[in-house]
Amino acid sequence: MRLVQVTDCHLHADPAARSRTGVPHRQLHAVLERARSLRPDLLLVTGDISEDESPASYRHAAEAFSALECPWFWLPGNHDRPRYMAEERELLDEVDLGEWRLLLLDSHVNGQAHGELGQAQLQALALALEEDDRPTLLALHHPPVEVGSAWMDAIGLTDREAFWQTLAAYAQVRAILFGHIHQAFTARHASRQGEIVIYGCPATADQFLAGSPEFAIDEASRPGLRVVDLDASGIHTWIERIDS
Repeated sequence: MRLVQVTDCHLHADPAARSRTGVPHRQLHAVLERARSLRPDLLLVTGDISEDESPASYRHAAEAFSALECPWFWLPGNHDRPRYMAEERELLDEVDLGEWRLLLLDSHVNGQAHGELGQAQLQALALALEEDDRPTLLALHHPPVEVGSAWMDAIGLTDREAFWQTLAAYAQVRAILFGHIHQAFTARHASRQGEIVIYGCPATADQFLAGSPEFAIDEASRPGLRVVDLDASGIHTWIERIDS
């Protein structure tokens, strides 16, 4: 099973609209062309699909993702309008991957840059893990750990302690995929049940400078995606980038 993650597309209604370092619409299509060459079984989009929150931006995204000719799923980021997303493609909370399963979490908080899962969603997560002990991937938009940039850590997942407390009882969670930080990232969280690996992903649009205490663009980096191969032996993952 090969999963490709893309994130933080920041599309506009106008496909020619520019970001700080390029044209997000064009960059997304270039990233998806690379994804196509990798022959994915599934595409996962971890939020901030839109920049201007317009219905047209989600139509552009859905058309681009559908052209990849594999199943695709998305979840909302802080820039998104979940209602507009749902009009184009249903927002699911679980995807059956055969030997594995993928649980999609909604960390979007209306009108805010930070993320939060909330007690009800954490309870639902615990119930989902209680009912099925297959190896599990989790996906959400906001990072559930600090990433080493003060400005970004201030707008991460605010209830991450409750999130980790929820996971502490379940050994089947193997990895977490997230967006929001516009950069490659890896961390590990140890609990009494074992180790969970946490992966951030480059944006398809602008890249953020890792380790910067204030907001800064990494002009030397390039848009990209994460490849995740799942099999009986575990997870194998790497980053692919394109020339923008």
